[in-house]
Amino acid sequence: MSSPSETEWCVESLVALFQKYAGKDGNSSKLPKTEFLSFMNKELAAFTKNRKDPGVLDHMMKKLDFNSDGQLDFQEFLNLIGGLAIACHESFLKGPLYFKSQK
Repeated sequence: MSSPSETEWCVESLVALFQKYAGKDGNSSKLPKTEFLSFMNKELAAFTKNRKDPGVLDHMMKKLDFNSDGQLDFQEFLNLIGGLAIACHESFLKGPLYFKSQK
């Protein structure tokens, strides 16, 4: 069996990341608010620590939760990841030096 391609590895990583945080309440197909906050604080700590508005994560959760069930399914989670990827890509387009200084 051959090694996964870089793209296959990225997809597998995203699925594994979602599964790492989902399911602590017994439902491994959804991220309730507590699991979403845990994910954001551990995996995207640089983003959460630099926010002046303490309600920013609540606002993000509500905006990502398209079906308003109080949880994020995998599709809703991917919308967050996709938005972050787009923002990083746009920063990269401004120039490699700008992108590197943001790390």
